Formats: sequence, C-alpha cells, structure tokens
Amino acid sequence: MRDIIIYSYFFSLTILFLFGSSGFVMIYYYLKNRDKKTPPVEPLKEFPEVTIQLPIYNEYYVVERLIKTACEIDYPKDKLELQILDDSTDETTEIISKLVKQYTKLGHDIKHIRRNSREGYKAGALKYGLSIARGEFIAIFDADFLPPKNFLHKTLPHFYRDKRIGLVQTRWEHLNSDYSFLTRVQAMALDGHFVIEQNVRNKAGFFINFNGTGGIWRKDCIIDAGNWEADTLTEDLDLSYRAQLRGWQFVFLNDVTSPAELPSEINALKSQQFRWTKGAIETARKILPRVWKSKLPLEKKIHATFHLTNNIVFPFILAAGILNVPLIFIKHQGGYEVYFAIMAIFVFAFIASFFFYLYSQKDIYKDWNRRILLFPLFMAGSMGFAVNNTKAVIEGLLKKKSEFVRTPKFSVVDKKDRWYNKKYVL
Repeated sequence: MRDIIIYSYFFSLTILFLFGSSGFVMIYYYLKNRDKKTPPVEPLKEFPEVTIQLPIYNEYYVVERLIKTACEIDYPKDKLELQILDDSTDETTEIISKLVKQYTKLGHDIKHIRRNSREGYKAGALKYGLSIARGEFIAIFDADFLPPKNFLHKTLPHFYRDKRIGLVQTRWEHLNSDYSFLTRVQAMALDGHFVIEQNVRNKAGFFINFNGTGGIWRKDCIIDAGNWEADTLTEDLDLSYRAQLRGWQFVFLNDVTSPAELPSEINALKSQQFRWTKGAIETARKILPRVWKSKLPLEKKIHATFHLTNNIVFPFILAAGILNVPLIFIKHQGGYEVYFAIMAIFVFAFIASFFFYLYSQKDIYKDWNRRILLFPLFMAGSMGFAVNNTKAVIEGLLKKKSEFVRTPKFSVVDKKDRWYNKKYVL
C-alpha cells in the first residue's frame, strides 16, 4: 500500500511538472517575440457588409446595455446588420422586442430572431443566424460584453492583409475586476490566457482559438470549416481548430480590447469553469486525431496537444492533495528518501506559473506590482476548483453529454451593486 501511495503521488507530480513546465516554454516564446508587432494595416477605404450576432438566453439584467452599445458601433448603418439570437424563456424577450422596435425606428437593421427550440444551444443559435446573415464578416458578442464603438475599424482592416485570415480575436478587458477577490483572481487568470497564451501562440505561429465572443469571423471561413457544431461544450474552440486545420489564419490583437463583466458569484464561476474544462476535453478527443494525422510540423502538433489537454491537470491536483495526508506518516519511514528528494524539483513548475502571470500583469497594468500580490490567492483558488473541474474532465473523457449551462450575468460592475437578491442565482 505504501508503494502504491508513493508511486501514485510521484506520477501525479510528474504530470503536474510536465504541464507546469510548459509555462517556461510559453515564457521563452513570449520573451523571444514580445517586440514582434502585428503588421500595420491601412484604414478602411470601403465598408463591407457586417453582421453582429448577439446570442441571448435569459439575460434580463444586461441585454439592454448590450444592444445599446452594439447599436452605437461606428459603422455605416446600411452596411451593418444586428442579429439578436434570442432563445430566452423569460421577460428578456419582451425587453428585446421593445429595443428592436426602438432602434429600427432610428434606422438600424436589427433583427429579433427566435427559434422553435434551443437545439444546439449557443452553437445552434449561431448556425441558424449565419444561415440568414447578410454580412461578409460575422462579429459575435456575448451578453456580458460591451462592444467597443471602434471595434470594426480596429479589426476589419486585418482581413485585407491576407485573404486566408479567417478570424480576428481581441483581448478581453474587465468591467468589474476590482469588485471582489473573486473577480480580481479571475482577471489575473484571463490576463494570463490572453496576454501570454493567445498573444504568444499567435506570434509563434501556433494554434489559437476564438474565445466565443469579442471576435470577428470571415463568413467563408466558418462555412469552409464545416460551420458551427454542437457536439462539444466549447463550440468556439472546436471551430477554431477545424478552421486552422483547413489552412485559415487567425489574428490576435492584444492592444484592442472588448470589455466584459466577470462572474461575481462563486457558483456562476464554477458553472463556467465546468463548461470550459469539459468542452476542452471533448474538443481534444474530437480534434487531436486530426491534428496528428495532418502534415503540420511536429512542434505545432505538440503545442496543440498541450493546449487542448491542459485541463487534464485537475485530477492530478486533486490526487496529489488527497495523497498528501498519508504521506505525512510515510515520509519518515525508511526506503523512500530518494523519492522525496526528487520531488523537491517539482517546485520549479510553480515558478513557471509565477513568471507566466507576472509578465501578463506587467504587460498591461501600471500597478502590476500590486496585482501580482494576488498570485498566492490565485493558486489557492485554482487548487480549490480541482474537484469541480476533475468531474468535468472525467465526464469529457467518458463522453457524457450535459446541457450547455450559460453563466448568469447580473450587471454587477460597481462595488455597490449586488447579485444575491437577483434572479438566475445558481
């Protein structure tokens, strides 16, 4: 039994070290490419037709500000179509109807689109909207976002650099990062993903992904890649890989931001993390065989594998935590000293994580030295999600299907705002 405990613990730490050390690889590419600029683009000389899709499901508190900011986007009205893809089952639909009438009178081409069923969830709504969209380019914003007024002027010119550019993704900015410790920690996690992972992978020529919102697609790219599919919980990640495997190129703009509201309630965050984790594993099962059968360079295949499977660490975080208890009694018994000596090197994986988030904070915030002080809390929070996300990993591996549970939004931006007395609380 002692051998089983020791070897299981050692194996768990080895997996954590392997994935943790990949952070050093990302830091290497970050330092190597951080002076590499996105190619300059010329301002728009002509205005292609654009469709903005706003997928909605029971968004009573935020739908009005979403539609309002979308209608304020700087672009010729005759070239811009807004699709409100409304699958709601509550008062949200009535709010949308009133707003659509209001903005139609102001000259906006805004359509309130309802389906007979919620089949395919968000992917199904986007696919249905795409089938009747008139735009050559398709921008997508979730309900918790505030589309920037200059979004199209900042993103569209990049499509004219190369006809094979199929997506332009912007960095998420946070409307309520200072609301609580929970939102601050989330902001740090997302900053690491965008500033380091997305930015570095894009500059180094590796796979990146559409983040489900705050980006704009070339319509032909979506169709060529097989359109939206609802067989995973991360339809955005799935389509991104299918498109890039078809030869489409993606652009990530670190200096163009799309503001969004972070979940302010722990159960909402757990639900979001569960969906992202399970969906990534489902996508890995679906896509990785295609990646490895492709003629891509080996380095690109390896990076894609780490990208799609990085959530696999959660079962091993949980296992290491549980095994720590019996190890308290075993480590002083003879015969295992060499294993415990070797285990000391695994701390280097955590050093990689520290620098990963240090650089992400330093890159975009003047007060980065204050923000990085939250790193221990961030690490503790990551470990605290081990049980929730381990369940997601297991369900993804076992192909267990589950409903797409959208993250509740409460329009909580200022510290005086409250969420606990509102509907949708999980």
